[in-house]
Amino acid sequence: MRLSLGLEQKLVQKQVLAPRMIQSMEILQLPVLALEERIEQEMNENPMLETQDSDPDSPAEPVERENPDAPADSEKEMVVDENKDNQDDFERLVEMDREFPDAFDDAPRRSANRMEEMASRKHDAMANIAARADTLQHYLEMQLGELELDDDLLAMAERVVTSLDTNGYLTTSLDDLLPPDADEETRQLARRALEIVQSLEPKGVGARDLRECLLLQLTPQMPMYDEVKTLVSGYLEDLRDNRLPNIQRKTGYSIPRIQEAWNELKKLNPKPGADFTATIAPTVTPDVFLERQEDGSYKVILEEGHTPSLRISNYYRQRLMNGDATPEEREFIKRKVNAAQWLIESIEQRRSTLTKVSQAIVDHQTRFIDDDTDALEPLKMQQIADKVGVHVTTVSRAVDDKWIQTPRGIYPLKRFFVGGTKSDDGEDVAWDAIRIKLQEVIDQEDKTKPYSDDELVRQLKKHGLNVARRTITKYRRKMSIPSSRQRRDWSKIEDAKASAGEAVIRET
Repeated sequence: MRLSLGLEQKLVQKQVLAPRMIQSMEILQLPVLALEERIEQEMNENPMLETQDSDPDSPAEPVERENPDAPADSEKEMVVDENKDNQDDFERLVEMDREFPDAFDDAPRRSANRMEEMASRKHDAMANIAARADTLQHYLEMQLGELELDDDLLAMAERVVTSLDTNGYLTTSLDDLLPPDADEETRQLARRALEIVQSLEPKGVGARDLRECLLLQLTPQMPMYDEVKTLVSGYLEDLRDNRLPNIQRKTGYSIPRIQEAWNELKKLNPKPGADFTATIAPTVTPDVFLERQEDGSYKVILEEGHTPSLRISNYYRQRLMNGDATPEEREFIKRKVNAAQWLIESIEQRRSTLTKVSQAIVDHQTRFIDDDTDALEPLKMQQIADKVGVHVTTVSRAVDDKWIQTPRGIYPLKRFFVGGTKSDDGEDVAWDAIRIKLQEVIDQEDKTKPYSDDELVRQLKKHGLNVARRTITKYRRKMSIPSSRQRRDWSKIEDAKASAGEAVIRET
């Protein structure tokens, strides 16, 4: 192999995004609360940014763009050139009051009322944070403290407690909790500690599998104790697969008796520790609201009540115009003013794009919003992109993590995009409509002979819906609908057999 130095010419095609285009995409993707945080961060870092004082209940007047008719993704030529003396940039900054008349006024940077309002909102947010729930480990340790246990047994029981998972199960073996050279006395101590933990509340904690968890919750006083204990001890798999005749053949219990014992078993808790897991629903702030018009249509309104309207500092503009700034200050001010202008225009682009995209979505899904149907119309992001005149990735960023307040409730904007298929009439049918029809067919089936997935395909075909079997299986599982074997009602089969036997007796 020979090494040499030389010049080489190569033609390469690649895409490079300008910094302000990247910022515009980032701003577009932010939900309203994240946008407020981003604005606050930018104001702390850029002294050129100020908020316009206005009535918080009235809509803010945004800074007008130079070309309001340009597409939301349009990119404006940057003036700053680091390789030149930036004279053109300086002239542009001096004349910016002509280009952006609404961006410069003499109001103070942030009023006392505005500061007080922001502080009140943060205080309310902190006050509304839900209290931290008590943990399972803490609850069990409190019970252990009330027992009269010697130090070694208490320490081992606490070690077992700290090894439980969120559902209250001991997923590791007792040997893993002991040192490798543990003697038999230490092993007996561990087994005794586990028994103590399993005697605590809630019943079932400390179990090593589902069967042991259910057995720990059984008491002789509960109805059908013997039958439930028999089912739990040896027939959980048969119950899961609804093989009741198999249980009947092996235990001698009748089908109604097995059904009754099964109903009692369902009252037990398979995850006794799950009640201590915090399940705090996140707070959702809608980014878009709908306003009903007189003609029945809907108008999209963005949530901007707490989003400050920005402008560029008049103080620093005056320093440039008066010539009071040093060359270093002039260069600093020019850079910061450009950054402030980019931010203001990015926010305005976000407002314009989100409004157009949301309005196009609402116009397409008006029937669903009016509650005339339970199913959405088929809609793809490319359709909205073509209608609005932007790239499909822009639509994806615009709806990402955004919520809309409708008369039917609050929905994520992504919820309105659904696929579909063609009916026999050639109409587009959304998958939501297919799921609703699938549930309807299963609800009306004969539970003594429930439909298989193949039969469900034929039933939907009768309603003009052409769906593949694998699609039926996928949606059935997503909807938590059991298989045909698990949906079979054996008690009805027994009743039918009994009725048939009585009819034969009457005939004879």
